[in-house]
This record gives sequence, structure tokens and C-alpha cells, in this order.
Amino acid sequence: MIVQGNIVNIREKKIFKGEIEVENGKIVNIREANHSVESYILPGFVDAHIHIESSMLVPSEFAKIAVTHGTVATVSDPHEIANVLGVAGVDFMIENGKKVPLKFNFGAPSCVPATSFESAGAVIDSEAIKLMMENPDIKYLAEMMNYPGVLFDDEEVLKKIQHAKDNNKPVDGHAPGVRGEDISKYIAAGISTDHECFTYEEALEKLQKGMKVIVREGSAAKNFEALIDLLPEYFENMMFCSDDKHPDDLLIGHINELCVRAVAKGIDVYKVLQAACINPVEHYNLDVGLLKEGDLADFIMVNNLTDFSVEKTFINGELVAENGNSFVKSVAFDVLNNFNTEKKKVSDFEYHSASEKIRVIEALDGELVTNEIESSSLISEGNLISNTENDVLKMTVVNRYKNAEPAIAFIKNFGLKQGAIASSVGHDSHNIIAVGVSDEAICRAVNLLIENKGGVCAVYDSVEKVVSLPVAGIMSDKPAEEIGKAYAELDAMAKKMGSSLRAPYMTLSFMALLVIPSLKLSDKGLFDGNSFKFTSLEIK
Repeated sequence: MIVQGNIVNIREKKIFKGEIEVENGKIVNIREANHSVESYILPGFVDAHIHIESSMLVPSEFAKIAVTHGTVATVSDPHEIANVLGVAGVDFMIENGKKVPLKFNFGAPSCVPATSFESAGAVIDSEAIKLMMENPDIKYLAEMMNYPGVLFDDEEVLKKIQHAKDNNKPVDGHAPGVRGEDISKYIAAGISTDHECFTYEEALEKLQKGMKVIVREGSAAKNFEALIDLLPEYFENMMFCSDDKHPDDLLIGHINELCVRAVAKGIDVYKVLQAACINPVEHYNLDVGLLKEGDLADFIMVNNLTDFSVEKTFINGELVAENGNSFVKSVAFDVLNNFNTEKKKVSDFEYHSASEKIRVIEALDGELVTNEIESSSLISEGNLISNTENDVLKMTVVNRYKNAEPAIAFIKNFGLKQGAIASSVGHDSHNIIAVGVSDEAICRAVNLLIENKGGVCAVYDSVEKVVSLPVAGIMSDKPAEEIGKAYAELDAMAKKMGSSLRAPYMTLSFMALLVIPSLKLSDKGLFDGNSFKFTSLEIK
């Protein structure tokens, strides 16, 4: 096979008219050649940190869409399914991903459960990590979210890191807002990356101390604008990632979108492409070609180096997408799940109190971090209830692995004026999480998900809409176009109900993420992410 175009040599910062000869999936020759092809040939894009599960798609269905955007590989943390199903969930992701051309590079989830302050469906201890690190299908130790464990020399945490080192595999970081001596110790433990920087100053400090910073732009957390100005100077130590990408967003674009935005800011295109194509391959030692003779034939053709409209995507020399059409086929798979709670009663969501003041989670649009604020209570017959006028709404997290009393909190900025929304995608343990204007609406939404054994839903008046997620309660068994359309309709419904958040379900899914400050809710209670301990809803 011969492919002609304007060949982009990122390292040498040059472009020349040429052709690439491919045999048996590898590039055997790159040479200059006269031709009339105007397209540009460059290495494929790599998402340097993503939870495939957050697309609500199994890997094979994710691949069908990602290749149309020029993505040839991902660095994937199967942390979400591992919290539900343990190592069996990781194995499912690896085996499903192997059935399609896109190169999924899975890590061993380092924090299952993420903390001891929530109920997960499984435990992956240091002995399990040791076995996973010896598996050639496991490329790295995935994000070490338990940064307090690193800082306080937790024996189990340090064993997991050591097992990665023993197998010469990188250790990913997760240290939002960690600075000064603490981040120095975290890095010294052997942790090499961070995708959680949300300010320029934080990312700069981490880069200066030797970390690689991954610029995240997902469906909920968006840090591109805050960090991108660091790229011109630190392009050798930066990468791009989605972290979490919902299906409707994935249909629109992927890493290619970040290249468009970065080049539009006047950043040197070669530096942008090094972050998007080369750095993840070299840092994680991926089996992905970089457009050199002898490499695997993983490359893309784009219309120009401004729009990055992807015309063709090749993986191992195979044409897998052309002009928005994917040639990746759906594959059969067995559906796994872990959902064992019974339907709830309205009274389960009552919170009896006489307290005049309560602690409230303040959700921030486009951020995973939250604030802790105070609010006056609204009490009806001794029960704390939602205050739609002040946008302080009742929220619950319900254990989906066994019957237990729902945890209750209050949250600001969801903006709902009617009904309730709920999701069994609730990072990190994926219990049911819901917010609504009344106990009745919250109960309806929660029970709708229990009936479906997982999904996302909205209810108001006599209306009910649910997108079922039968795979581990977090992924669909349907194609991306179908799930993306259904999710977009549900997102629009939540906004019709009053939510002003850009991605209400994505934001909701992170309100139980205890490892991100400041105030969150687990199935066991209200949690202060700064002091890393439970706190009270009532302010005495």
C-alpha cells in the first residue's frame, strides 16, 4: 500500500511532499515524491488519560467513533468498572478492546475502592496489583488518587507503587491542588503525571518539579484555557486528555478539537502535535507508530493543520475511518453487572432536623471541585426539604450493592425547578446519585434506576425518561449514535426542568467523588475532602 500526501515530521519541524509505503501493517519506506495530494499525513492522536466507561460505551463502540476523529490510541484507566466488578471488570475492558483496531492501553486501577469512606462493589489490593503489573496487557499503574496515602506513607499504597516500579511501568498521578512540599513528596514516590491541575500556577509548579502535566478537556472538567499557555515552553512534558467524555460530545470530536483550539491561539503547530501525538506514546511506552520507517502504520490524513478535519485514519496499516465514516464493526459481548438493592420508599429520603443552618455542596460548572457553603434550612413537618427559590436542592447517594439507608445532603447550582434527575454513574463507586425538588421526585428517579439495574434518568409530573446502562450499571450495550442521541435528549430534558449546568449529568456523577475537594456526599454521609473525614449536614 502506498499513501501520498504532505508528510509532517513533528520532531524536525518540517513538511514535505512524499509517500509512505506500508507492508504487513508497518511502514517500510517514507520518501519524497511529486504528486497532487493536498492532504497532510501525521501520527494519529492519543488521548493520554480517559475512562472509557464515562462515554457510556464499551471499548469496541467507543472505538467506532474515536477513529473518525483521528484517534488511534488511548491511555485508559478502567477504574470505573473496577469499582463495580473488580479485576473481572478490567478483564472485560481489555478483551472487548482487543476485538477492534483502536489501541486501548489499559492501566491497573490503583484505588479500588477509591477511599474507605464509601461502598464499592470490589476491592483491588496490592497483591492483585502485583499480578496485574506482571500482565503485558497492563501498561501502567493508573491514577493514584489516594494522595493522602502517599503523603502519609500508607504501606498498602506504597506497595502498589513499588509493584509498578518493579515492572518498569509508569505511575499516573491525581493530586488536585497539592502544592509545595506535599507535591514534592508525591513526585518523589515515583508518580510522573497529573491531569488534575486547574490553575496555571499549580501546573507550572508541577512541571518545574519534573511532572508531566496532562491538559484535560472533558465533558465536565475543562482546564484547557487555564493551562494551554504553558504549552509553548513545556511542550515536551505536556499531553492532552479527555478524562471523561460523554457520548454526545464524543460524536462531535476528540483530541482533534484541542489541536484546533491550540493552533488558533497561535501556538506552534509542531509543539501542539508533539503533545497530541508523540508524548503519550513515549511516556507510556505504547505500541503505537510515530510515522517513522519500521514503525507500525498508525497515522492519519487531515485537510490542513488548522482545521484538522480527519479524512482518513490508519491503524496497523488498516483504513479504519474515512471522511467521518467508521469501518470498525460492532462485536458481541456478554453483559456483566453488580446491582443488588431493593426499591426505596419516599420516607427513606426524609431528613428530620430542627437545625436553622445546613452545610451545602456548591457545584461549580465545568469543575470537579466544589465549595462548602452555608444555607438557611427549609423545614416542613420536621423534614429538611429542597428550597427551589434559593436553588438549594436535596441530594441523595444510595448504595446499589446492598440495601442500606440513603445518605442525604443539599446542593446548590443544579437549578431544577421541577422533578429530579438521577444516575448510577457516580464516581468513584458508582452508587446511585440523585438530586431533585422533592422527596417524591427523588424516590421516583432512584427507583427507576433500580428497576433498570443502572442508567441515567429524569422524572417530572407524569414524565419519565431513562437511558439504561446494563453493563456494570455504567455502560450501554448499544451503539454510540443511539446512546448519544438518547443521552442528548435526556440532557435537554434536565435543562428544560431548570438546570443551567452545561453538563448536568456529568456534574452530578462527580458529586460523590470524595478525592476531589471540597464537600461531597458518599453513600455513608457528607464528606469534607479537605480534612478527609465525614462532617455533619447540620450546623449547630
